[in-house]
Amino acid sequence: MVIESRGLFPSQHAVDIVSLVSDSGITRYRMTAPVWKIFDQADPPFWEFPEGIYLERFDTDLNVDANIRSDYAKNFVREELWKLVGNVDATNLEGYRYETERLFWDQRAEEIRSDTTVRVTDPSGLIMYGDGFVSDQQLLNAVLTNARGVITITEEEE
Repeated sequence: MVIESRGLFPSQHAVDIVSLVSDSGITRYRMTAPVWKIFDQADPPFWEFPEGIYLERFDTDLNVDANIRSDYAKNFVREELWKLVGNVDATNLEGYRYETERLFWDQRAEEIRSDTTVRVTDPSGLIMYGDGFVSDQQLLNAVLTNARGVITITEEEE
């Protein structure tokens, strides 16, 4: 067998992983995934999570300030860009839940965005929809594209 390009094959393959990611000695993320493939010889190099991933982001006090789950994920290592696809479900610390089919997390820009329909549920149960959104990476300041939803207002009795 002749291997034409080492970039087509993972250099590392792990199963049932739990990994803590730190920056400058401070734990920032916890990743959990059934399968993790590292393609460090690809151009550009990337990590692939073909059976999905669960990510938790920690604040400086190690409190979870956001979490994201998806059926598939790819991390473009040099670009510090994550692409999550399929049943993406993200919740921020305030209890807002974002559900979409495709989400991008740009770690350099400290931004999360989606270009597909998103359903946002606030802690009270109010549901809003948009054709996409842009937010900070804590999912605290999301701006929906073409936002829509139904708000029920009840008349107060005198």
